[in-house]
Amino acid sequence: MYAIIETGGKQYRVEKNDTIDVELLDIEDNVVEFKNVLLISEAGNVKIGAPYLADTVVQAKLIKQDAKGPKVVAFKYKRRKPIRRKVGHRQRYTRLKITDIIG
Repeated sequence: MYAIIETGGKQYRVEKNDTIDVELLDIEDNVVEFKNVLLISEAGNVKIGAPYLADTVVQAKLIKQDAKGPKVVAFKYKRRKPIRRKVGHRQRYTRLKITDIIG
């Protein structure tokens, strides 16, 4: 059984006991519920929402609140000129473990 959820402007395919990194969420509890479920597939039976499925919830447990992704380096320069600019960035994520798919 798997589901496709939407959070942070992105879509994720999740199954039970999966660990996913989503955009940083402002949560205080250890349990998160995603109600924006786009699709559920269980043993070949597929339910598709328009745009979301009603009465369907994906529950997740918080593992780490401020996980950091890999460093991305942006280096800009102009040839034959002394113009160089180096900027680094690390995206912050929330790490979640999917505990249950209800629906």
